[in-house]
Amino acid sequence: MIESKGLQNIFSPAAAQRKAMMLAKCEAALHGHEPMRRYHVPGRIEVLGKHTDYAGGRSMVAATEQGFIMTAAPRGDGVVQVTNADGRATISFEIHPELQPSAGSWANYPMTVARRVARNFPGELRGVEIALSSDLPPAAGLSSSSALIIAIFLALADANNLWERAEFSRNIHSIEDLAGYLGTNENGQTFGDLVGDRGVGTFGGSQDHTAILGSEPGRLKIYKYCPVKLEHAVDLPQGWIFAMASSGVVAEKTGSAMEKYNRISQRVSTILEIWRSKTGRKDATLYDAVHSASDAPPRLRAMLDSKDLAHRFDQFVTESEQIVPAAASAIAAKDREHLGMLVEQSQKAAENWLGNQTPQTSFLVSSARSLGAIAASAFGAGFGGSVWALIDESTAPQFLERWSQQYELEAPTIAGNPAFFTTHPGAAACRIDR
Repeated sequence: MIESKGLQNIFSPAAAQRKAMMLAKCEAALHGHEPMRRYHVPGRIEVLGKHTDYAGGRSMVAATEQGFIMTAAPRGDGVVQVTNADGRATISFEIHPELQPSAGSWANYPMTVARRVARNFPGELRGVEIALSSDLPPAAGLSSSSALIIAIFLALADANNLWERAEFSRNIHSIEDLAGYLGTNENGQTFGDLVGDRGVGTFGGSQDHTAILGSEPGRLKIYKYCPVKLEHAVDLPQGWIFAMASSGVVAEKTGSAMEKYNRISQRVSTILEIWRSKTGRKDATLYDAVHSASDAPPRLRAMLDSKDLAHRFDQFVTESEQIVPAAASAIAAKDREHLGMLVEQSQKAAENWLGNQTPQTSFLVSSARSLGAIAASAFGAGFGGSVWALIDESTAPQFLERWSQQYELEAPTIAGNPAFFTTHPGAAACRIDR
């Protein structure tokens, strides 16, 4: 289901050397446990497609070159032990269908996966010794949480050969299916006959999991969701690179941030309920409703008597139906001006209609554009997190320096530790072949 590759086939020579050091750290943390499996699980860039996936819409995504390196060795019992090889914090728990995850902690993610696996693949399951190292900024909107969910599942799947289980083969036939299933591990929904549960507490889609599992180096992919379907892929033009800025405003989906995130997603459910009630239709997603007839968008829009719902509808239609396809064409044509305009439109919709931006992320976008970025946008759940800027690779060192200096000097108060770095579109999650 996932490929095995050598580090030299995944990364540039310099990056492969850094990843080898992370791998050695993970191997040391497992104290020589064998047989040991090794994995790379990246973060993701949501180039475009803000809050569209769980509504059945489309987005443009890529993996980052940064991510998790993981080692895993099967145990003789049902215990899962996960060690952060960077800080040596360790959690330990038993695979069980009634496992109670630790909400508000990073342990919530691996424990939620273990509980879902125990429920969907009943019977005796082997535990795993896991060690993780990451060069991905945590809680920065780069989907470190979804990457962690995928990493834990891959370790458990390999240790228990879930790939050959009847439950797996009945429901999961492709990487896109696997991404959809792992998205439901996070949001708690049922996938096929793999019954859902509480998830981690946030209602999102499978965009992050799709990008992490389905990306290719140097390419941007356009997916439609519910179910996941690859629509198109476009090469990032030679000489372009993503400059990334983690704002330092934590983008964790916990506490009040979880409530704000879920409020945006719940508006989609409310819009769909209004449509179904007034038309008698049973469209599964907002995308399906919009495409149910040529006059469906204006009819649906007229049914919404709340400004918040109208803005949410406008943002979805503009982002999914107009901006994403047009941006793919602009990138293929290397049309910098048109791409910059489209991405600016997406960012304004996030600020004015979604209402999920902070002063810090908005500043980083405007700052990047003032410094000559082809395009720039905040991404992810919002309420903090990161910003990407497309720039010419030849200018990257100077751009990052000036961007970080402007942020330090002029940005609103920063809550955490901002980080600035570059990445090409990276490789999907894979096993590391030694």
